[in-house]
Formats: sequence, structure tokens, C-alpha cells
Amino acid sequence: MKKNKKKKLKTHRGAAKRFKITSTGKIMRWHSGKRHLLGTKKPRRMRKLANAVVVNPSNVRNIRLALPYGIE
Repeated sequence: MKKNKKKKLKTHRGAAKRFKITSTGKIMRWHSGKRHLLGTKKPRRMRKLANAVVVNPSNVRNIRLALPYGIE
């Protein structure tokens, strides 16, 4: 007899590529705007865009749903 097992949840691959979960459980993201038209952007602005930042708390729930097992 087959048992009714709960299906495995799938990781959203787009979210897995865009977010990083730290060892303390915070979700980090990277800034946009670093791909093209770089000549018009000031070096200070580019340095700020290079750093990862913590995701806004209002978005954390949706990201955790997209990444049910964290990031592989």
C-alpha cells in the first residue's frame, strides 16, 4: 500500500540566483544597475552598488516561500 507522502517543494531557481541566506538567517540581495551605461555613473555610486544589502522585511516572507530549503 502506498502512503500519502507530502510532495517535495521546488526551489524557485530565479530566486536562488538572486538571494543569499547568511549563517544567521538574514536574506541578502544585490543592487541592480551595474550591467550597462556605466560611464555615466560616478565611482562612488558604483562602489555602493557593488555591496550586498539586507532584504526589506516586507519581502522576506515571499522569498522564504520561494526558497523552501534555503539555497543549495
